[in-house]
Amino acid sequence: MASTLHGKVVLITGAARGIGAETARQLHAEGARLVLVDVDTEPLEKLAVELGDGVVTARADVRVLSEVRQAVDAGIEQYGGIDVVVANAGIASYGSVLGVDPETFARVIDVNITGVFHTVRASLPSVIERRGYVLVVSSMAAFGAMPGLAAYNASKAGVEHFANALRLEVRHLGVDVGCAHMSWVDTPLVRDAREDLSTFADAVAHLPPPLNRTATVESCGAAFVKGIAGRKRHVYVPGWVAAVAQAPNLINSPLGERDALKQVPDRLPLMDEEVRRLGRSTSARNVD
Repeated sequence: MASTLHGKVVLITGAARGIGAETARQLHAEGARLVLVDVDTEPLEKLAVELGDGVVTARADVRVLSEVRQAVDAGIEQYGGIDVVVANAGIASYGSVLGVDPETFARVIDVNITGVFHTVRASLPSVIERRGYVLVVSSMAAFGAMPGLAAYNASKAGVEHFANALRLEVRHLGVDVGCAHMSWVDTPLVRDAREDLSTFADAVAHLPPPLNRTATVESCGAAFVKGIAGRKRHVYVPGWVAAVAQAPNLINSPLGERDALKQVPDRLPLMDEEVRRLGRSTSARNVD
């Protein structure tokens, strides 16, 4: 039986690496036609060569609405419209609220929240026309904070509520909206943080199981494809994240914060010192 995704046009931001690239691979295998968008041209074009036919690429910075609109227009010109949007592009910053570079903090918010808005705003008319689906990529960080990652935590909580508001606005137009929440996934973002900061790796290692486990990017891509095919309201990776999502009040209670608070006095100054020695508050690949 043919896949329900066969022939569907899917636009993915942050498509050159990690979750975006793996989701593209698995969607392509299902017969979807792809509009792949990223700010980094070289790995984006490499992925397009790997996948072959049925792929349009566009270089765009999601912080710039006009660039995202051009990417959407390229997809519509090639395929006639957009059925599915995966607003996936995202970055992270390092360091405490007192230690993080303010411009980097602002950039994380701009990419992770404004970039999602731009992606949806540019593509939504076509998605409405096709009674399609939007998947906004949030994170388990939306309801479980980690010291030293305030910008990432705030941005992922923000896009979760953006997705909730969008769902209310477009459901009567035949558009479904989902939100993805992942724990640690073996992506460049997570690998870069581990390599840059021993304190980050140590913080993850000291989380209780299963919170300290890292999912494969392949399992995440599979969950995204299943969520898209089913037009799911929520996509959780791994599945146990669904249980965590039901207990945000406990996670952010004195009991839930107890272990983190024990570690902060020693670990956070060390993280800020590591960031100072790096000379940057984000991954090297994200430095303008």
